[in-house]
Amino acid sequence: MSDLVRKIIHIDMDAFYASVEQRDHAELKGKPVAVGSPQARGVVAAASYEARKFGVRSAMASTTALRKCPGLIFVMPRFEVYRAVSRQIRSIFLEYTPLVEPLSLDEAYLDVTANLRHLPSASDTAREIRQRIFDWTGLTASAGISYNKFLAKLASDYNKPNGQFVVSPALGPKFVEGLAVAKFHGVGPVTAEKMAKLGIRTGADLKRQTLEFLVQHFGKSGPWYFDIARGIDERPVEPDRPRKSSGSEITLSTDLTDPKEVEKEVLGQADEVWAWCEKTRTYGHTVTVKIKYADFRQITRARTLTKPVMAESDLYEIALGLTRSVYPLENGVRLVGVTISHFPAEEDDTSDQLDFDFDPT
Repeated sequence: MSDLVRKIIHIDMDAFYASVEQRDHAELKGKPVAVGSPQARGVVAAASYEARKFGVRSAMASTTALRKCPGLIFVMPRFEVYRAVSRQIRSIFLEYTPLVEPLSLDEAYLDVTANLRHLPSASDTAREIRQRIFDWTGLTASAGISYNKFLAKLASDYNKPNGQFVVSPALGPKFVEGLAVAKFHGVGPVTAEKMAKLGIRTGADLKRQTLEFLVQHFGKSGPWYFDIARGIDERPVEPDRPRKSSGSEITLSTDLTDPKEVEKEVLGQADEVWAWCEKTRTYGHTVTVKIKYADFRQITRARTLTKPVMAESDLYEIALGLTRSVYPLENGVRLVGVTISHFPAEEDDTSDQLDFDFDPT
């Protein structure tokens, strides 16, 4: 590990799609707005802060959103506009550093350890970038500043909207200890519940666990949880890294023979995958389930759909269907995994909920 302390900024646009619509349509300003389709099988792609006060969130079924906020105004998405604004914002980033790792149209990591404008601090750099974004696009952004990606991402949520927050090397470990593990990137509701049953509710609880314990209960995610509990994340900012898939798997502490127990573990891994999809707003056409038996024989089942999987419930249904396709179980199950892939190109972005037209692969 280098002795040089990195300076990482995570920029996250505030309610990006909805804010673009409010910017371009004066009658929507100050109103609860959802970008998406209000139809029965529609889904919310983004919600304004006015809508969020009612509990409306992205990836929520439109019917649920309307129940929570009867005055909700739906606007059909204009992805060509969002992409154009995203390109403007990215061009601003590149004036400060070539090390820009986009996560989605509205979110990116920047490594400004050596910023091109020679600003004295990462905080000054983030502040200037946010101001330039506002001056150029009329939109606000929030920023997290820290010495690694994990903490920068956490920090960007800490002072939203239109704010920034710094987690210094001295503050990092204590900052993590005081947070609920459910707020950690990569810890979805199912994993958070599993951790809670093990007595792990905060970063401090997580830090008390041994590496062996975490590997036993969380498989390959164990070392990651061990590190982040200590504020450690060595991942570099990788410019324009193409993401082909997102997956999660777990090696079980005991072999499972009960299908219900297997399905519970599969849903836990699907939950981890969905947490990534929701945060990055990246949705794939293909869902794959992996089953490894106690004798190390491995079976994979996959489904490719005509539209991306845009709702957590759909991912669950597909993953369970694929799992059940291998029954009866031939042996005890020692590992399960779920992966989503076949991400659409930007020009194919859609917020329509998928139809269940399965094409087995």
